[in-house]
Amino acid sequence: MVPNGWKRKPLEKVAEIKTGVAKGKKGLKDPIDVPYLRVANVQDGYIDLSEVKTIQIERHQLDRYSLQVGDVLMTEGGDFDKLGRGDVWQGQISPCLNQNHVFAVRTNKQIVLPYFLAALSGSNYGKTYFLSCAKRSTNLASINSTQLKEFPVLIPPLPEQLKIAKILSTWDKAISTTERLIDNSKQQKKALMQQLLTGKKRLLNDSGKPFEGDYKRYSFSDLVDIDCKSLSSKTPSDYKFKYVSLSDVEPGKVSKNLEEHMYETAPSRAKRILKSGDILLSTVRPNLKGFARVTKEVNGYIASTGFAVLTPKPKSSGDYIYHYLFSSHLTGQINSLVVGSSYPAINSSDVAGLKIYCSSYAEQTKIAKVLNNCDEGIEHLEKQLSDLQHEKKALMQQLLTGKRRVVVNLPECII
Repeated sequence: MVPNGWKRKPLEKVAEIKTGVAKGKKGLKDPIDVPYLRVANVQDGYIDLSEVKTIQIERHQLDRYSLQVGDVLMTEGGDFDKLGRGDVWQGQISPCLNQNHVFAVRTNKQIVLPYFLAALSGSNYGKTYFLSCAKRSTNLASINSTQLKEFPVLIPPLPEQLKIAKILSTWDKAISTTERLIDNSKQQKKALMQQLLTGKKRLLNDSGKPFEGDYKRYSFSDLVDIDCKSLSSKTPSDYKFKYVSLSDVEPGKVSKNLEEHMYETAPSRAKRILKSGDILLSTVRPNLKGFARVTKEVNGYIASTGFAVLTPKPKSSGDYIYHYLFSSHLTGQINSLVVGSSYPAINSSDVAGLKIYCSSYAEQTKIAKVLNNCDEGIEHLEKQLSDLQHEKKALMQQLLTGKRRVVVNLPECII
């Protein structure tokens, strides 16, 4: 049911759907190189211009294919949850074209505002439509221009569209600001690690004076025990446990949604016994940095043998060692071990031989505390970002379908 005062029309009645340029055309008579946008450039709610490639077209076709400010860019396909994703082109590059797998939708701005259409197509309303008619294969889905033209656009009066777009824009700005704060915080932590883990910057000891003494070079085997506890073959067949697989660990985090298994039917890799204070180091594709601390919530769980489980020895700071795993020094060592391998992996002996620089236990502890505080700040910002994104999504669902109406004061127009 259409909200009072709104209309619903097929997209082709309120916009022109323009397909893009296909790659690989040969025999061009007067070719020119022009920047063009691929599917990778068109993300959900923003245009990623970090890598823009060029394509050759005939000079006389430039005006025909050039994007205009206000064009709504939408992708033809991708992951299920990415259907309908897109954003409004702001003319960041001129001239610029779109690939034939990216649609440029040019709205009649007297009927539908570009920002409103972009929000509607990316909302639950839009994604539900696109999924209902998409061609699916494995984890991918795609739509064609005919299906896009039939997209049923909900059309509030222009002043109401404008007000909705402005409200959502405010949320977008808050989200962008938080994302920048997260990026800045990560860069600041990285710079701090480079100074603290190499001794270029020394913290103050309990006497208020800088720590002294050279950093010494150790092997991991000097500071940690590796894989010291595993399930035995005599484990009762009905023994139940939560299992930490390789896919359950991303940099710094263990998934909260872990599978429960009984020993008899558990994966053959389910062997490593975890205890609070241990460190998980993924030995399979270690370049992806599947490293995480074992917290009290994960204590007693069982991990895959695809991890090396590091147990700090006395007078070795587990938190210091954990942060060191993400340092450029350790990353370089791991990369040198897996370079050229079709299946990048290291073994326990490789882990034991990794080198680490550290000073006294007291200074290790102080450094770890500083870096832990950095992580807590980043986690707080990430929680804020997640909350903002969920709240915006819920608000979009209400505003874009008319379940919640806005109060309009003055009629305005934007592109």
